[in-house]
Amino acid sequence: MTRENILFAIIGILLGFIVGFMLASSMSQKIATPQTMASSQPMPADHPPLSSAQSGVDPQAVREQVTASLEQARNEPKNFDAQIKAADLYYQIGRYEQGLEFLIKANQVRPSDYETIVKLGLFNLEAGHFDPAEKWYRAALKMKSDDVRVLAGLAATTLQKGDAKAAEEAIAQLEKAAPDAADLTQFREKLASLKK
Repeated sequence: MTRENILFAIIGILLGFIVGFMLASSMSQKIATPQTMASSQPMPADHPPLSSAQSGVDPQAVREQVTASLEQARNEPKNFDAQIKAADLYYQIGRYEQGLEFLIKANQVRPSDYETIVKLGLFNLEAGHFDPAEKWYRAALKMKSDDVRVLAGLAATTLQKGDAKAAEEAIAQLEKAAPDAADLTQFREKLASLKK
């Protein structure tokens, strides 16, 4: 497969996800229950009529936007925002390896951008690269030691690495920062089974 064919395949997948999401969202809004019908307010008399075309999504326009975003990121490696946007597009379709390429470029442009460092931890975790994920999460914690997202990511990373000692420390840090964090019970159970 050529690079151009891969790009078109990715655009097609992105388009499918976006159109599917918009369709599902549109369908859920059209289904009205008796409660929502009773509580809805009538439109003002001078309100223009609503057409289904107004809520429709033009697949060609979406494809063009995605293509333009990816091309801009490739053509402008020093454009931080373009790199982040391209990485986020890949994240939405679960293509973490491709997203990492753009995040690394973004990090080179702005090495101290906290959110990029956090995303580098997340993308590496999702891609199964546990050592780099741990490295990025620890770098983020040096900048902001009580970020619950990062602490949970570090706990998940160390648990998936099978490092009981590091996982226990990460879980303790998470518990200290957010004693009612939703993932704590699950993390403790995984840690207990890891120690067996």
